[in-house]
Amino acid sequence: MEIPRTPSPTATTPARSATLARWPEWVGYAAAGWSLLYALLGVYWTLGGAGFPFGAGHDPAAVESILRGVRPATAGPVIAAFGLVGTIVGLASAPSTRSVGARRPGLLRVLVVGFAAISALALLVVIPDRRLLMLLAYVPIFAGVGIYTLVTGSSMPDIADIGLVTLAHQASSVAGGVLWAGVAVAYARRFRYACGTCGRSSHGTRSWTTPASAARWGRWAVGVAVVVPLIYAATRWAWALGIPLGISEEFYQEGKAEGMWWAGAALATLGIGGAILTLGLVQRWGEVYPRWLWFKAGRRVPPALAIVPASFVSIIVTSAGLEYYRLMSVPEFAHDWWATMGPELLWPLWGGALAAATLAYYYRRRGTCRICRRG
Repeated sequence: MEIPRTPSPTATTPARSATLARWPEWVGYAAAGWSLLYALLGVYWTLGGAGFPFGAGHDPAAVESILRGVRPATAGPVIAAFGLVGTIVGLASAPSTRSVGARRPGLLRVLVVGFAAISALALLVVIPDRRLLMLLAYVPIFAGVGIYTLVTGSSMPDIADIGLVTLAHQASSVAGGVLWAGVAVAYARRFRYACGTCGRSSHGTRSWTTPASAARWGRWAVGVAVVVPLIYAATRWAWALGIPLGISEEFYQEGKAEGMWWAGAALATLGIGGAILTLGLVQRWGEVYPRWLWFKAGRRVPPALAIVPASFVSIIVTSAGLEYYRLMSVPEFAHDWWATMGPELLWPLWGGALAAATLAYYYRRRGTCRICRRG
């Protein structure tokens, strides 16, 4: 009598889920493809091609960017070289039937992981600036303004001057940063004989990654990630309500005449909403839909529903916060900087705390790995 075979972890899994679960197998190729695209763009821009997105004359809000001083003639070759090296490293990092399970020379491991990690850091939080966060935050605001303009017949605000082409490349930078972070993680895991998907190994789970431990340090991270946006919201709502907290009367009246304070209050309200959602990373309603969501009540919240947006917000909040340190030296932004930009200087702390809280949520909810079957 034939004994029934136990189906493999992916045999009963939709193809899309299986592909995502096996991300360590293809992330190197994806990073190489992204790098090759920018290698070609770098060559194109070096030869005088149109569409260079950075620097004065190309970026309408160049003062916002760390790349505000670059020119196509000098930046193009650097982008091309970075893309070429990235293409080679990405292909070299991809697993093959001959290399899986075999240790590469130590220096090569360090170089691959080091290049991937540095590239990820630069692409995720150094090159992007606060405009990505502003654009994301203003989407619901503009939706409300759009309804208002339809009713009143007034015109929509013009957002073209924030540099939409530049923002498209910044969004691409974030995507590339995610790929290179994946390369660094997958390559490092492969050569310590850990599962590329979940990071577990036959030597056991690291103590700080256990659900109980992650629950403890995750609560502290959530606390920080909730308090910082509330500090920002308090200042913006104070100004909107007529309290010139920390700013001169002249500057307050100028901002009031331009409608700056109510725009800031709208952003602050979104920050409050984000702080409330952050609490879900340590609350039961972040794992099981609450009763007031009658159409989902009692069902399990998919971990990705919290992990993906929280990870993205942690990235763009950190990059936005780092920009404010640069803006402190720009005269037009230095007016009452300790009040107008003081709360934003805490944003890298907010982003880091949110990233840590999201990681703790992942460790608590990852369950049994569908690839290595460890749990």
